Amino acid sequence: VARRLSLKEHPECHSMAGGKAIEHLAQTGNQELLTFRLPMQHYRNCDFSFSGLQNLVNNAIVQKEKEEGIQEGEILSCVKDIAAAVQHAVAVHIIQRTYRAMLFCIKNSILLSKNATLVVSGGVASNQYIRKGLQNLADANDFALLCPPPRLCTDNGVMIAWNGIERLRAGLGVLRSTDGIRYEPR
Repeated sequence: VARRLSLKEHPECHSMAGGKAIEHLAQTGNQELLTFRLPMQHYRNCDFSFSGLQNLVNNAIVQKEKEEGIQEGEILSCVKDIAAAVQHAVAVHIIQRTYRAMLFCIKNSILLSKNATLVVSGGVASNQYIRKGLQNLADANDFALLCPPPRLCTDNGVMIAWNGIERLRAGLGVLRSTDGIRYEPR
């Protein structure tokens, strides 16, 4: 969404990662000016999916570009409202699915209801709006919430790639031969 909104071109967000830019703009946006249908509402499971939401957001952006008479790559006047609405929809989807998972675990005695803990990490855990929603969910269901400090909530893909580099360096079964393999952390 950040890429589609060209947030690297936004004066407040040019040096921010996409998720951080969405969170920053959402703080002063009006989430009620746009409403996005939540993904997977007809599935009664704990799975997450954001592809349907991404399509809805993209269609809304195309419509707004037409209304404002601007080309893709230009900044919409309502960019903060779109960011707020997207952030809200993502948060609600995560909270709903997490709640289902909590209930499933309790019902199936996977977790004891006493001293149950919800751990949230990765890039999404650095978003304070989502974190606050998950804290409210945890509090309402007598769960403790554990989140690393935001500076440690990095993208999971980066963590997986870094783990691969370390395993490769240590010779821990990634490849039989590392001849000809070059890697460069960025």
